[in-house]
Amino acid sequence: MNASEFKAKYVLDTTLICREDVEARIVELAEQINIDYAGKEILLVGILRGSVMFMSELSKSITLDMAMDFMDVSSYGDDIKSSCNVKILKDLDESIEGANVIIVEDIIDSGNTLSYLKEFMIDRCVASLKIVTLLDKPEGRTADIEADYVGFKIPNEFVVGYGLDVAQHYRNLPYIATVKVLK
Repeated sequence: MNASEFKAKYVLDTTLICREDVEARIVELAEQINIDYAGKEILLVGILRGSVMFMSELSKSITLDMAMDFMDVSSYGDDIKSSCNVKILKDLDESIEGANVIIVEDIIDSGNTLSYLKEFMIDRCVASLKIVTLLDKPEGRTADIEADYVGFKIPNEFVVGYGLDVAQHYRNLPYIATVKVLK
């Protein structure tokens, strides 16, 4: 989709969560992880691409021994609805056997992707597995999965910003906003 086609289809609507609130909540999440994993090493596994901004900010406030890895997983493509067809485009670079893994996700909507990834990682014999998400959209849930750490619960609307996108646009917004579909 080229830029003019995109602009004819999508427009920013409402600011849902301001930058200051996002940043403050990320620090609170990191503080809770620091308490819960005191004295342990953790492995943050970011789900590309949406989690990059969130994971970067979260990791700055984690004071534990920590490593990072990434997976690229797709279930949306260029649409605003999950296709429920989870594809691993990039697997982890290192073994996670025996690791204290925290999956870092930008948003939990249907939960299908995370449900798939949770089983995928458990099968790799991790010591522990938890999920941290910046946004949780429980009304959109079709899979039985919950995050251990949640930044914000949001209504069942399509959102962008702070790493979240529509057709690769709006990731760089420093806040969370809703998107209106024009056509």
